[in-house]
Amino acid sequence: MTASPRARELVNVAAAAADSKQAEDIVALDVSGPLPLTDVFLIATGRNERNVVAIAGEIEDKMLEAGAKTIRREGRAEGRWILLDFGDLIVHVFHEEDRMYYSLERLWKDCPTIPLDVAGAAVIDEPVSENAE
Repeated sequence: MTASPRARELVNVAAAAADSKQAEDIVALDVSGPLPLTDVFLIATGRNERNVVAIAGEIEDKMLEAGAKTIRREGRAEGRWILLDFGDLIVHVFHEEDRMYYSLERLWKDCPTIPLDVAGAAVIDEPVSENAE
């Protein structure tokens, strides 16, 4: 399976919102294969708790403008790991230390990345096929 067109549209809205608040290492993972409940994880990093909260707030505002309502929100009070559930898209906004500790990219390393056209997007090295020449 692959992420729905709506999920891909929403991930670009969320990534642009995160980038506008100086989020770093923005990564989108297509988790539609192993997870029946959602299509895409967007992972972003803030430099400190205030930045994490600002990034999450901007994402929620822009997603609402795009017609996507937040179904569930967790972690806003602490500002270390904020999870925003929009149904087809789940956004994880991490503090730098928590992102390294939980390492979601490593846990979901078998899932393909979705290219993002934002300055803060992380560059992920894709595994090279053994048959490549």
